[in-house]
Amino acid sequence: MSIKSIFAIPFAKIATKRVFKWANNPLKTQDKVFKNLISKAKNTAFGKDHNFKNISSYEDFKNNVKVNDYEGLRPYIDRMVAGESDILWTGKPLYYAKTSGTTSGAKFIPITKESMPTHIKAARNALLFYILEKNDASFVNGKMIFLQGSPILEDKNGVNLGRLSGIVAHYVPKYLLKNRLPSWETNCIEDWDTKVNAIVDETINEDMSVISGIPSWVQMYFEKLIEKTGKSITEIFPNFNFFIYGGVNFEPYKNKFEALIGKKIDYIELYPASEGFIAYQDSQTAKGMLLQLNSGIFYEFIPATEFYDENPTRISLKDVKVGVNYVIILNTTAGLWGYNIGDTVEFTSTKPYRIKVTGRIKHFISAFGEHVIGKEVEKALNDSILGTATNISEFTVAPQVNPESGLPYHEWFIEFENEPENLEEFASKIDASMQQQNIYYFDLIEGKVLRPLKISKVKKGGFHEYMKSIGKFGGQNKIPQLSDNRKIADVLQKFLVD
Repeated sequence: MSIKSIFAIPFAKIATKRVFKWANNPLKTQDKVFKNLISKAKNTAFGKDHNFKNISSYEDFKNNVKVNDYEGLRPYIDRMVAGESDILWTGKPLYYAKTSGTTSGAKFIPITKESMPTHIKAARNALLFYILEKNDASFVNGKMIFLQGSPILEDKNGVNLGRLSGIVAHYVPKYLLKNRLPSWETNCIEDWDTKVNAIVDETINEDMSVISGIPSWVQMYFEKLIEKTGKSITEIFPNFNFFIYGGVNFEPYKNKFEALIGKKIDYIELYPASEGFIAYQDSQTAKGMLLQLNSGIFYEFIPATEFYDENPTRISLKDVKVGVNYVIILNTTAGLWGYNIGDTVEFTSTKPYRIKVTGRIKHFISAFGEHVIGKEVEKALNDSILGTATNISEFTVAPQVNPESGLPYHEWFIEFENEPENLEEFASKIDASMQQQNIYYFDLIEGKVLRPLKISKVKKGGFHEYMKSIGKFGGQNKIPQLSDNRKIADVLQKFLVD
């Protein structure tokens, strides 16, 4: 047993005790964060423009600061990127996290000296909660890998610019550096195919204990390992017992993962974003992820059903309810104000405040007024594969408004690893679950406005080929699981099973 594993459990007890202190006083914690944010930013350009000196309550704040997206804050961010100080937050940012937007092109999300440590601490605490719950820290003796973007950073008028995962790579604690894979040189490879092949070569003979990344890209890594060795992942890495992921609902991928791994393992879900580390799974038994209330983020919430209304309800933490689908709004120590990151969440608990991500506010289908959201399609698919040998590699859903014949329908593009015995019966199960969850969809089917959904089989590797074709092949890119148009669907026609 190493010194690291000996000290990990007492350290986990200390760290989690600190978390419980603020988690058990959530409203007081958020009020303190709110006051600190307003006080620190009152002399910034944004603070002056929005009367921060006279804001003393959340109601004052709502009256002075509207809900923004990137475009809403872009005039301020452009000034920061040009080199100005004290614009959205005091001084200049430490980094810009570069992300791609559907409407904004490249986005430059500021990360400051106040916000950067919260990313690191939250990721660390997720592991410490797991150690404490299991009373086992033996995994720290093995090798750990996070499939991430390149850590090479560019200079943007004196501020470093890169992908969030690449920025975070510069903050791996010294005591974990010897455990960390892949090598720095491999991590810097930009071409994803080349990079994954290099990671396979570097890790194939190592004692991997922790693996992390977006499920679809880790799956690709697993498949290459299996192809090269002819063994299951658990045969290659016998001490690999838990997987860390974020960014997608893992349930539709779980069967496939466990088939590749060769045994059931534990999972830790994270909710990191360039805008802030929002939540992490703190328990293997409780549903949802612990909302980070003490990480320099003051949260607001808007019921998703009201988001596009002229005057939607806008509330703070004290007024949220379990089971309601909310658009999450952030105010942060990186200077993002009233910021809509585009995600929808649902509270699974308020003692403590735990959430699950339900989808994207822009990712929905309502071509016929059905208001279908990500949470519903994920549940329908999971309901249908539960207890079967069917494995899904990837999927997305789009409306077919103008079919060559018959009524319109929802088209489900699914890449199967193991196909269902009866595809029509499988489609019927999905459709039944959709009708049960969504009354609008039920009414449209019953009223003969829509016909039941159709499944279009994507060939194996087809989604990866699609991502390559649009220039988004890599570890941080995700397939939207549903969209209100045919932009993705029309291109996917090239990658269907003949």
